[in-house]
Amino acid sequence: MPQASVIIADDHQLVRTGLKQVIASQPDLRVVAECRTGKEVLALLQTEACNVLLLDLSLPDMSGLDVLKHVRSHHDGIAVLVLSGYPEKQFGLNVLRGGAHRFISKGVDDAELLRAVRMVARGSRYVGPELAELLLAGLDGAADQPRHGALSEREFQIFVKLAEGKTVTEIAGKLFLSVKTVSTYRSRILEKMGMKTNADITYYAIKNSLLQ
Repeated sequence: MPQASVIIADDHQLVRTGLKQVIASQPDLRVVAECRTGKEVLALLQTEACNVLLLDLSLPDMSGLDVLKHVRSHHDGIAVLVLSGYPEKQFGLNVLRGGAHRFISKGVDDAELLRAVRMVARGSRYVGPELAELLLAGLDGAADQPRHGALSEREFQIFVKLAEGKTVTEIAGKLFLSVKTVSTYRSRILEKMGMKTNADITYYAIKNSLLQ
């Protein structure tokens, strides 16, 4: 089986170095590039082919969710493995809805990381036990499902930006949407979440560790 090529996107050099050492130690895997920002990822993918993008959700210039959406729209053949310091309960559902093949915490051991990379390189999706419970809770309408789990991928993307204090106009410019469209999404988010103001959104996001 040919080597699977991996691009690592994380803004911390020590993290990138550690990930590269673990992945490059395997004969069936190779790291072809490293990126520090979302813009570097998008530019690199124009010229560098890879099987797996190991993507941190927290990048200095743009959200990993925005990078994920772009990759799904323009580079569908790349498997995205989202790596985050946040637990599955916070972001897992929305990351999978956004098209990621897997979501794992930075707290996993080397063996689990390598297993995840190999699985997504083969095109497989994986849902961990905690995330599986959340998915089942959503199907059953269980009360312990987090409220943000009811948001669609685009709604959650806008939800996070509203929580960060971005205005409707700023979000529209960032996502190449009309102000009216973003306003409609905002109203839908408030309704689904049972909230009235952007301050409610920010409070919920902070309380549930959704701001990076």
